[in-house]
Amino acid sequence: MRKPTLLYTLLVTIVLMLVAGQTMADEIRVAVASNFSNAIKHIAERFEANTQHKVTLIFGSTGKHYAQIKNGAPFGAFFAADVKRPKLLEEEGVARPGSRFTYAVGKLILWSPKSGYVDAEGAVLEPRQFHHLAIANPKLAPYGKAAHEVLQARGLWDALRDYVVRGENIGQTFQFVKSGNAELGFIAYSQVKRPDHPIEGSFWEVPQSLYTRIEQQAVLLKDDAAVRAFMSFVKKAESLEIIRGFGYGTE
Repeated sequence: MRKPTLLYTLLVTIVLMLVAGQTMADEIRVAVASNFSNAIKHIAERFEANTQHKVTLIFGSTGKHYAQIKNGAPFGAFFAADVKRPKLLEEEGVARPGSRFTYAVGKLILWSPKSGYVDAEGAVLEPRQFHHLAIANPKLAPYGKAAHEVLQARGLWDALRDYVVRGENIGQTFQFVKSGNAELGFIAYSQVKRPDHPIEGSFWEVPQSLYTRIEQQAVLLKDDAAVRAFMSFVKKAESLEIIRGFGYGTE
């Protein structure tokens, strides 16, 4: 029998290494609240650069993601825009016990892409000199619920409800305003905040006293080593720095 040539041996070794690499690498499917899209994309890129794993991010409203997870959607982890849904999944035995943690604290702003349009006190809401005010659906999105609370606290909900256009999630709400379909809207600060970049347009950072604190929690859905590694990576200093750079609190 002829002995394997050096070239043949090298080819076999390369193929075995590739197969081993594919075996070790996993795809992680993560359900993410729309407001956190920019930050988690950066975090996932760093994680992928440091591991052999691939992170697939699926964005949407927290309410819809919760319903999908309850119906068996194959997500490994869930980054919600509230505490309620991750806690429910934990209580219902869907999420892994003890895995729930706060990854960010959101901030609500009233924003317009037009410079000088929104004042620093939100008085632009009073005269109603606009046709449409965008908010996320309060029943599905925590940022929409917060916007509703702000309008109620200011005594403006009844006067403005006919001006309100609802986005399915905070991502769609942002697009309503950015495209000009609504002159202004309540969005997540993280949607316009970029590290080392000025914010376009004009905005009012809504005082925390006017809405319930938006504590955003994540929970593990699949007891998998790769998913656990990603969740641990989110808690590291470099990830927290990214999160703060996009306008979130981390305490």
